[in-house]
Amino acid sequence: MRRVSKITAAGITAAALALTATACGESSTDSSSSSSSSSGTAGKLKVGAAYDVGGRGDNSFNDSAARGLDKAKADLGAEVKELTAKHGETPADREARLVSLAEGGFNPVIAVGFAYKDAVDKVAAKFPKTTFGLVDSVSEAKNVDSIVFTEEQGSYLAGVAAALKSKDGKVGFIGGVDLPLIKKFAAGFEQGVKDTKPSASVQIQYLTTGTDLSGFGSPDKGKAAAQGMLDKGIDVVYAAAGGSGAGAIEAVAAKKGTWAIGVDSDQAKDPALSKYAASILTSVVKNVDTGVFELSKSVKDGKPLVGVHTYSLAENGVSLTTTGDHLKDIQAQLDAAKKKIVDGQIKVKTTI
Repeated sequence: MRRVSKITAAGITAAALALTATACGESSTDSSSSSSSSSGTAGKLKVGAAYDVGGRGDNSFNDSAARGLDKAKADLGAEVKELTAKHGETPADREARLVSLAEGGFNPVIAVGFAYKDAVDKVAAKFPKTTFGLVDSVSEAKNVDSIVFTEEQGSYLAGVAAALKSKDGKVGFIGGVDLPLIKKFAAGFEQGVKDTKPSASVQIQYLTTGTDLSGFGSPDKGKAAAQGMLDKGIDVVYAAAGGSGAGAIEAVAAKKGTWAIGVDSDQAKDPALSKYAASILTSVVKNVDTGVFELSKSVKDGKPLVGVHTYSLAENGVSLTTTGDHLKDIQAQLDAAKKKIVDGQIKVKTTI
């Protein structure tokens, strides 16, 4: 079933073969009870996931995908295997990770993160009978479901909230890596701030650039960047930086009267960040779990979803969390901004 349209959104760790783990230097855990990934009941749904750096437990992007796998396991009886990328690995390592899952009989095989794009293109061609999922990027391969989001729209609303909550109109954005995807977050956030309070200032900082993806898994870097912003009088910090965002949240929580904005998951509800929950204004959620579950279910139903699936603000593919009720006093303004985006009155930028 080829898809190119936006559809309603219903709203990565695992087990590697010893050879693959040695070759790729990856962490892995098998959530199934079988001793071999290719064993199991004939016809049983087997979902394989290749996480980006940080994997399950990053309190952010990968964890959102992991929730989709957990739901597939609970609701669909799926056998699940999860493999995780490491810092400094080669493109061949990513390909090997996907190959190991496909050869193990996992279908679908879901690649979590844009860094898998080239690997998915190559491996999908070698396994035409396997359905692949690619999160945060688009593949032209016919057996790939490209799961993408309008991050800029959710970030726009975060910008509105930041502008309304900031005492002096000084807010900051921390991006994990200086890449087009993360610039979507930055662009939407800055536009939301400026549309709400034109006199406000937005400091934008990236932790790493180019092919150095460590910016998504370095809480120490996130903490240092946030601390630098706080020292300049910034009182709202939005971090779109994967696992590094936890460090930014920690820094903000240590300074009274400041707010952190989380990303991808409801970070105020994350057990690892619970002691900082009172300082988390909101989180810009991307429902990666929905995309992962929908793809898994489609394969089980014998009608694999492929093509491009865009989860937008209109379909609640992205949204702001309300944990802690910190947005109650500005909810009307947020609702008005959301309506304008959905109705097309506000066109949100995707780059700075």
